[in-house]
Amino acid sequence: MRHVLLLDLVDDEEAIAAYRNWHRPGGPPEAVTRAIRESGIASMEIWHVGDRLAMVMETTPAYTAASVERSASDPDVRAWETLMDRLQRPLPFAPAGQKRIAAERIYDLAAQPTS
Repeated sequence: MRHVLLLDLVDDEEAIAAYRNWHRPGGPPEAVTRAIRESGIASMEIWHVGDRLAMVMETTPAYTAASVERSASDPDVRAWETLMDRLQRPLPFAPAGQKRIAAERIYDLAAQPTS
């Protein structure tokens, strides 16, 4: 299953540079990358423009609320999230306490009629 999640960064050049640096190959701690994979996420990309991020994930059936909770309870993952919290900010319309907002797909070329 594909998930597209949106989030903003602190609108500051240094914060954005730090975020990008933390996400370079080998930047996230090994334990965080392992927890992502073990939670049932088959692939993950983060796209950036301005102060906006789009995360695209492909998940397996192993990706469940329980696997996400298990990952979130890992001390290394919690430390990573605390570090990232300094650089991220919720979208203006995000519900209180929710950092990432799922995007709704409204167009699919494959669903369009062919001529």
